[in-house]
Amino acid sequence: MVPFNILVLVCLAYVLVLFVVAFVVEHPAIRLRARWLRSPLVYTLSLSIYCTAWTFFGAVGYAARSGLEFLTIYLGPTLVFIGWWWVLRKLVRIGKAQRVTSIADLISSRYGKSNLLGVLVTVIAVTAATPYIALQLQSVTLSFGVFASPVDTFGAPPGKEATALWVAVGLALFTVLFGTRNLDANERHHGVVTAIAVEAVVKLVALLGVGIFVVWGLADGPAEIFSRIEASPVANWTLDPGRWIGLIFLSGAAVLCLPRMFQVTVVENVEESHLATASWAFPLYLALMSLFVVPIAVTGLMVLPEGANPDLFVLTLPLAGGQGALAMLAFLGGFSSATSMVIVAAIALATMVSNHIVMPFWLRMQPSRAVSGDVRRIVLLSRRVSIAGIVGLGYAYYRLSGGSSALAAIGLISFVGVAQILPAMIGGIFWRGATRAGAATGMILGAAVWAYSLYLPSFGPEGIISDAVMDHGPWGIAWLRPEALFGIEGMDPLIHALFWSLTLNAMTYCLVSILGFPSPMERVQGAAFVNVFEGGLTTGGWAGGKAEAEDLLILSSRILGEDEALAFFQAEARAQGKEGFLPDPTPEFLDGLELRLAGSVGAAAAHAMLSQVMGGETVSVEDLVAVANETAQVMEYSAKLEEQSEELSRVARQLREANEKLTQLSEQKDAFLSQISHELRTPMTSIRAFSEILMAGDVPSEQAARHAGIIHSEAIRLTRLLDDLLDLSVLENGSVRLDLALVTVLELLDRALLAAGETLPERQFAVRRDLPSESIYVTTDPDRLTQVFINLISNARKYCDAAQPELRIVVRQRGGRMIADFIDNGTGIPEESQALIFEKFSRLTDQNRAGGAGLGLAICREVMANLGGTITYLPGQGGAAFRVTFPLRLQKAA
Repeated sequence: MVPFNILVLVCLAYVLVLFVVAFVVEHPAIRLRARWLRSPLVYTLSLSIYCTAWTFFGAVGYAARSGLEFLTIYLGPTLVFIGWWWVLRKLVRIGKAQRVTSIADLISSRYGKSNLLGVLVTVIAVTAATPYIALQLQSVTLSFGVFASPVDTFGAPPGKEATALWVAVGLALFTVLFGTRNLDANERHHGVVTAIAVEAVVKLVALLGVGIFVVWGLADGPAEIFSRIEASPVANWTLDPGRWIGLIFLSGAAVLCLPRMFQVTVVENVEESHLATASWAFPLYLALMSLFVVPIAVTGLMVLPEGANPDLFVLTLPLAGGQGALAMLAFLGGFSSATSMVIVAAIALATMVSNHIVMPFWLRMQPSRAVSGDVRRIVLLSRRVSIAGIVGLGYAYYRLSGGSSALAAIGLISFVGVAQILPAMIGGIFWRGATRAGAATGMILGAAVWAYSLYLPSFGPEGIISDAVMDHGPWGIAWLRPEALFGIEGMDPLIHALFWSLTLNAMTYCLVSILGFPSPMERVQGAAFVNVFEGGLTTGGWAGGKAEAEDLLILSSRILGEDEALAFFQAEARAQGKEGFLPDPTPEFLDGLELRLAGSVGAAAAHAMLSQVMGGETVSVEDLVAVANETAQVMEYSAKLEEQSEELSRVARQLREANEKLTQLSEQKDAFLSQISHELRTPMTSIRAFSEILMAGDVPSEQAARHAGIIHSEAIRLTRLLDDLLDLSVLENGSVRLDLALVTVLELLDRALLAAGETLPERQFAVRRDLPSESIYVTTDPDRLTQVFINLISNARKYCDAAQPELRIVVRQRGGRMIADFIDNGTGIPEESQALIFEKFSRLTDQNRAGGAGLGLAICREVMANLGGTITYLPGQGGAAFRVTFPLRLQKAA
């Protein structure tokens, strides 16, 4: 026995270790170097989330009460992974193609991105998960009660209800810390998966350790164990074929439909090939977990006092044998099983609640075509609150049900609940004719029958359904008794609820789908899901766009983050042949953007957001034609023609843009030659005129000095112009000499701001900086990089046309490179000029006005190229915005 406070400290230390593991793995550098983190082994171990406290503690109790029936809980997943792995492979492929974030997202996306179905699946999943979470609370509470000393140094340990409450609070807190630190675009949690893999090893080692102790410590080996089995009640167990088959089917359905299993199997899958390893390695893991269940059960029945709780034999047998260390390992194994289940289940369920309930509600509250605010913060906050609410529901179920004496009974109730998703899932990936109405009515009817015949009765006779209703039916209608529906009596209550709920669910699903007709979006999605391995099918649904690309960029930045959104838009612009601009909102671009957003907020919410911004665009007639079952020859010919037409259009557009660009450059070069002639002739004329005056003699000394000063200043002006041309030529030839030094970005910006302050010094000009982020040492050519900074700051001072001009300088490190953004609050650079500003001789102001020759940004571009970096214009920032990137440590060329 261990003091209660010591047990709490051990649990906290264990969770802290897991948190450190998850935190370290989430670090980008570690994740890139440690390839084993994305190995089939880690993926397979993460699937052990199926083995909760039910299988760790409850399987032994199940065997002690019902003999070998406990094997059904392992046989179902084994048959799925060995015989139905092709179904899992299809789910994984669909998940990657559609960027699915949860099982609710899968169902919602399949049936026309229906948020109604997403809400329905979420409600069923959360309701079904509450008994399972209550099971984890009960198992941990029971293990605390057995292992903790009845008298503690700091007083008596808390009661069962108080212990369960603190366990629930702790699990909710740990889940928030584990799973909602950031918003991943793919909803993958590499750190959590690695922590779950570590826990898988802990609970396997713990259970095998207890089993080895029982067989060779409390018995004389396998021979005595077999004799004990023959003498125990387990040997008198008789097979009930109907219940046996029903439980195998139920556990197989659960491994497909449990939100936590879908999370690790589909969402967290990194490589589809990992399923090949998992198809034999996961059944092997389950076999090892079940290896010593019967020996532990029969030994506990024989050694421990009569009336001992069989669910705790894994813990009480080592204690009875005086093996305190082994008992502590068994305690941690059970604690691992409970915490891993609650963490992953709560993350999966919170994602569903956030994406299908909170976000759609939030969108309805927004004005038409306006998605404002920090969406990422709202999503993360909603998920954190949802986690607390989900764990709270599990605690409420634990209190209301009074804590069932058999852990297995609670787990099976949850299994039947999530099995109601199975018809819509399997039908959706294999039957194109399935409809949203069929899926919704089937799940509603099946869930209602499950709740009435199994879930509500689980609260006990003092609960929601009275004894009178259980015995005689509502209003005395006998054929509506919860455990004898339609007058069929004598069935096991669990199998009775499973049979009627799934039968009515599947029949209604098929009948309503056959009598109805899928909507255009359902047909598009149906083709994409059913034919996912054929490729080439898209989930198109955008007939055209009314939104501006800048609106879409703002929306994406608020969900994906500024850097990821901008990188995506720049990549799409390059694919369209519009590098330096924002991409056109074509149907293909919108499809890709929708998939990218779906990875963070779910398919339904992403579709709703884009629809709101786009002005409610829906599926077009062309999409229906594309989905129609045309003959293969016509489809192939049409696809080739369309591809050729798009290619020709793209080439023509590029040629047209290139021609326009060349025309503009030619005009600018002509203007430059005229300007440079003027610039050269003006100082030369002055120099010649005043030189002739001086040569004539008889010039007063004061006037001669003034004329000499004019000659000197004009010579300096002429030299500066020639220096710029020479500097650009040297930079373009790559023959520039770099003087590398170690310096902070802060120092370079301070020098640049001081030098640029001479430009229009009389003008009020605010500069916003984040000094701590600039205090990073870089190895570069300080003078050259400062030259670029000076040019950008001077341009902002000269050309920012805001009433209160302001320049924002944002510096940050990304891997081995530095990024410096210079963003003013003016009107920015016109879109038609953005592609030309880095060209030589480019001037956006009046070409005939005196001023620079348009070489500044061209020189900046060449300087950055020599420094191993880039300078680009950032569209969509509100004002003129330039991004300078350069390496953290520039190496001299050999």
